[in-house]
Amino acid sequence: MATMGRYCKAYQIERFREFSGWAANIQNVRKEMKEINGAHVETPRELTDQDHFYLHENFIVTDGIFLDGNIIFDNVNPEWIDFCKNELKFEAPVYDPVTVN
Repeated sequence: MATMGRYCKAYQIERFREFSGWAANIQNVRKEMKEINGAHVETPRELTDQDHFYLHENFIVTDGIFLDGNIIFDNVNPEWIDFCKNELKFEAPVYDPVTVN
């Protein structure tokens, strides 16, 4: 079963490509159904710079909202974290604890 993280944010693919160390695992993109010669075939979706990937609180990038599915980029290192924080302005929100009376 797929794992949901606490937070992720969608960015256009072109933004991730700005990182000098970007190396996408394109073979992990989500599949989509297409009809080819009358048969329904599952194929990788065709990506453009305007499509979105998701950056998670652990700085892994996926093609979907789940932490452990369709992982596109997982080379998390200090340079990548710096890029995410300073260039993408990525910051997972910190929520105040809820008290119940």
